[in-house]
Amino acid sequence: MGERIRLDYSKMLQAVPSVEEEINKVRPELMDAVEAVQAKRDKGLLGFFDLPYNDKEATVIKETAELIKSTFENLVVIGIGGSALGNRLLHTALNHRYYNNLTAAQRSGCPRVFILDSIDSDHLKGLLDILDLNKTAFNVITKSGSTVETMANFLILKGLLEREVGPKRAAESIIATTDAAHGSLLQMARRSGYRLFHIPGNVGGRYSVLSAVGLLSAAVSGIDIEELLVGAALTVADCTSTDPYQNPALMGAALQHIAYRRGKNISVIMPYSDGLDYFGDWYCQLWAESLGKTKESGGSKAKMGQTPLKAIGARDQHSLLQLFLDGPDDKVFTLIEVERRKNSFIIPEPSEGGKDLRYLSGNTLEKLLQSEFKATESVLTNRGRMNYKVSLPHICAHTIGQLIFLYMLMTAYMGELFGVNAFDQPAVEEGKIITYRLMGRPGY
Repeated sequence: MGERIRLDYSKMLQAVPSVEEEINKVRPELMDAVEAVQAKRDKGLLGFFDLPYNDKEATVIKETAELIKSTFENLVVIGIGGSALGNRLLHTALNHRYYNNLTAAQRSGCPRVFILDSIDSDHLKGLLDILDLNKTAFNVITKSGSTVETMANFLILKGLLEREVGPKRAAESIIATTDAAHGSLLQMARRSGYRLFHIPGNVGGRYSVLSAVGLLSAAVSGIDIEELLVGAALTVADCTSTDPYQNPALMGAALQHIAYRRGKNISVIMPYSDGLDYFGDWYCQLWAESLGKTKESGGSKAKMGQTPLKAIGARDQHSLLQLFLDGPDDKVFTLIEVERRKNSFIIPEPSEGGKDLRYLSGNTLEKLLQSEFKATESVLTNRGRMNYKVSLPHICAHTIGQLIFLYMLMTAYMGELFGVNAFDQPAVEEGKIITYRLMGRPGY
C-alpha cells in the first residue's frame, strides 16, 4: 500500500492555543456532519464516493485511451469549470512541466494534451495555429450537454474538423462525456456515432475529476489512473470516523470552521510545489462554488462562505506574503509540502565577486524550497496567524488521488457545518439566463 498524506495542525495550536478546546466543543457538530454526509451517501445522493471503485469504467477508459494514442498526435479537451480544472490539475501535477513541448519519444508516444476552457477568439486561434486537425482527437465534456461556452467552442471545432476530414472521420475523432439521459450533446453523440462516456447524475462537475471527466485525458497522457483511484479509496477508508482525531478530512473541516467563526473569511491554499499550482485553482472552484451560499433558517438569511485564494511558494512570498503577515488577520492558511521530489540540483560555488553567495554552495534547490516552507510556517505562527499543513511524501498518482478526495470530503463536511448544500450552485443560474437572452435563445 502506498504512503499516506498527512494533515498536521500543530502550528495552529502554537499560534492559537485555544483551538484544541474549540475542537472539543464542536465535537457534536462534527459528529452530525459525518452522519449527515453518510446519510446522503446511503441515499445515493453523493456519487463521488463511488468513483474510486468503478473498475469497469476505468478499464474502458484505458482501452479508449490506447485507441487515441495509436491514432492521434493530439487530444483537445473542451470544457469549462470542473470539466477543465480537474484535467489541468492532473496533467500539471503528474506529467512533465513542459509535457506538450517534449518530443513524442520523450512522451513515450503519448499525444499532446490541450485543455480549451476559454471563449476568447484569440485563444482559440492560437490553439488552431499549432494543431493539425487530421491528427487531433477532441473530448467534449459537459454534464448538462448545453454548457454555452463548451458547446460554442465545440460547434466551431466540429465544423472545422468536418470540413478538413469529412463528417465520418470527424465523428471518429470526437469523444463526448455527458449525462446518460439528457442534453443536446448526448443527442448529437448518438446521432453522429461519437464515442460516449457518461457522467453519473449524482456527481457534480466540481466533484467529477475521478470520473471519465478527468481520467480519459489522464490515461491518454500515460498517467496511472488505477493508482489515482486506489489513492482516493485510501482516503475514503481513512475518513469514516466521527472523531476528528481519526478523520483527517473532518479535522480539516473543523479547523476551517473554527477559523471562520473567528472571522477568517479567506481560505489561503499555498502549495510549495509548482506541480500543485492548478490544484490551487481546482480547490478555489470546489470551495467557493460549494460553500458560498445563502443559508436560510427560521425566517432569517445569512451569507455563508470563505473566499479561497491560491498562493504558490516560494513565488508568492515575493507578492502576497507581506499582506499575509502584516495585513488584516482575516485568513486561515493551508500550506502544502512535498517531502521528496523527483529531481535534485546542487547549487555550485559562486565565481569571484559572489562572496555573499557562498553559503548556498553545496546545498540543493530542494533544501532551499523546504527551508522557505519552514520559514513561512514559522513566521505565520509567530504572528498568531492560523495555519496548518498537508504533507505529501512525494507527488505521484497515489498521493494526488488521496489529496483530491481529502478536499472533496472536507468540502462536504464543511457544507454540513455551514448548514448549506455543498452540491448545487443556484446563484449562477441568473447570469446564465441573462446570457441566453442576450444570445437570442428562445424562451429567455
